[in-house]
Amino acid sequence: MTAYDDLMEFTRDTQALGQVAGRLGWDQETMMPRGAAPQRAEEMAAMESVLHARRIDSRVGDWLAAIDDKTLDAVGQANMRHIRRSYERTSKVPAALATRIAKLTSAAQGIWAEARAADDFKAFAPTLAEVIMLKREEGQALAAGGDVYDAMLADYEPGTTGADLEAMFGAMRPVLSELRATVRAAEGPAKLSGSFDEGAQMKLTRQLAKAFGYDMARGRVDKAVHPFSSGSGLDVRITTRTNESDPFNCFYSTIHEVGHAAYEQNIDSAYLLTPLGSGVSMGVHESQSRIYENQIGRSRAFTGWLFGQMKDAFGDFGIKDEDAFYGTVNRVGDGYIRTEADELQYNLHVLLRFDLERALMTGDLQVSDLEAAWNDRFEADFGYAVDKPSNGVLQDVHWSVGLFGYFPTYSLGNVYAGCLNEAMRKALPDLDANLAQGDTSAATAWLGENVQTHGGLYEPREVIERAAGQAPSEAPLLAYLKEKFRGIYGL
Repeated sequence: MTAYDDLMEFTRDTQALGQVAGRLGWDQETMMPRGAAPQRAEEMAAMESVLHARRIDSRVGDWLAAIDDKTLDAVGQANMRHIRRSYERTSKVPAALATRIAKLTSAAQGIWAEARAADDFKAFAPTLAEVIMLKREEGQALAAGGDVYDAMLADYEPGTTGADLEAMFGAMRPVLSELRATVRAAEGPAKLSGSFDEGAQMKLTRQLAKAFGYDMARGRVDKAVHPFSSGSGLDVRITTRTNESDPFNCFYSTIHEVGHAAYEQNIDSAYLLTPLGSGVSMGVHESQSRIYENQIGRSRAFTGWLFGQMKDAFGDFGIKDEDAFYGTVNRVGDGYIRTEADELQYNLHVLLRFDLERALMTGDLQVSDLEAAWNDRFEADFGYAVDKPSNGVLQDVHWSVGLFGYFPTYSLGNVYAGCLNEAMRKALPDLDANLAQGDTSAATAWLGENVQTHGGLYEPREVIERAAGQAPSEAPLLAYLKEKFRGIYGL
């Protein structure tokens, strides 16, 4: 065997162990008894210790030094790029620090959940301050004198900097704010009302998952407080949530997570348990979930079909026809929760978090001032005050588990989705006719072929540029949003 063969065999075992650790996280959110949290924190810390040791194993360094990348094909070179990047980054973080972070963030997740339920930010603040202290220490180790937040971003979107995002988001925010104000001043579509059986919601949501190509033989749908997708390859699981008065929350959370899961399920099987066998970045990942959820799932054509499915499931629910239903699905309304936000206002939620977490990492914002800073920014952007912490600073799980640098990838994914949608519509002129029948196969096949199958073969922005035929830009997304919402609101 060659040094490359030895390295890949070792890497496959590391990847497999990483999948096991991910399954522990899935279980913690779905099935784990509440009282098991302290033990699970120990288990997660132990797994992270093992994984960290494997990622910085001296043999990996020896193999990397022994391999001439130029002798490898494109797949081999891409594997080397990922392994080398991981090895160099992980080697900068002391093992003891990585273990402390894993243990703390596992425990912090439960503390956050209890504080959220009690609407008590002060109960979570000391733990969050400790998480931030450790993550800042990790970021300083990774940055090696450079920008700490940029070092954190590299875990989720390699090749992107805080300055890049600041420029992109700075161009988006005034356009979104102006469009939001114009739309909110106009008469809006009818709001959905009534009671929708949660069992019937779950039945229809599984139908929707299959309609978007989710392979239930390699996945499952469960319920969680915060919907997510977990796993890759042959075991990719999703979660959703139900609300008796808001079935759209269930349906579109499911479609969103199916976008993530389909990406993982559709990666070339030859890449299984290799660095190429999962999504290349969170921004590209989010482009799939958002284009499934919005440009496809909230399109006039698809909502026309969904209207019929909802009538079959729930009977007459007060919306007169398909056109009215399309407006109701896309209605722009007041709300506090990012995951429940309409397509127009969603990015304003993300931009708020990006600015706050960047300030937390630089030390310009202290945890003691975070709730007030959140509330002030929210009122400035949305025009009304946050009523309670669970609708504000405590609504998201991300900071409790140390995911600093993750939030901006949501809006970056929307930007990518805008580029992809423009290209997909040009390639598939009959797409709406298919969607009107509930047939998403042309769209999902196009995305599978142009984005998903590649896994980690290319760098993130290269994936989008190859598929869309242009460098990523916020322009297609903003044009799409203007056209859509001006049409719905008759502007």
